[in-house]
Amino acid sequence: MLRLRVRTSGASKHIACPDCDAVYDAPTLKEGEQVLCAQCHASLFHYHRNSLHRAAALTIAAAFLFLVANCFPFMTLRAGYRESQMLLSQSVSGLEEQDSPFLGAAVGIFTLAAPTLVISGLAYLLLGLIAGRRLPGAIPLCRWVYRARRWNMTEVFLLGALVSLLKLGKLATLTLGISFWAFVGLIICLTAALSSIDYRELWTRLEEIEA
Repeated sequence: MLRLRVRTSGASKHIACPDCDAVYDAPTLKEGEQVLCAQCHASLFHYHRNSLHRAAALTIAAAFLFLVANCFPFMTLRAGYRESQMLLSQSVSGLEEQDSPFLGAAVGIFTLAAPTLVISGLAYLLLGLIAGRRLPGAIPLCRWVYRARRWNMTEVFLLGALVSLLKLGKLATLTLGISFWAFVGLIICLTAALSSIDYRELWTRLEEIEA
């Protein structure tokens, strides 16, 4: 771990501590090294070992699970002799049919569009870096990926689904489908992929490598 001294000028690249706002010269790190603030000891950024390959593998797994989650039934509801299956995409269309178009659009953005952008964007960036290239549009795409990360609310959707399951379970027989478990795996893999590579590390790699 590296502890930095405060610098006010002289370097072209600087980093600011998110906790105490101290400004430092940005150092060059190797895999496994971490930068700590010299004043408040907060972690500024961390170069994880084998970060590119680990993050890429988790991103590909998340993409596969996201595809499975959208192709198979999320849950099955049985009441008497009636049976109904719900797909993940029907959570959007169902809200629109219930005269809640804005809520349906929000669910579509937070649980379908944002994860799609994050997963596809990360795969594009990471696979290019592994091949030793900065693919076209990588710099602006990196910005959009981390902006979309804030709008990715798959965990909130899953929590809401679990609450609904508890209520509907008293009225009918519920069976969790393949999509539900794939969605859980998606959340785990995507969270692990984003935490496997620091944003500053990814940005530095994109700046240093040739297009």
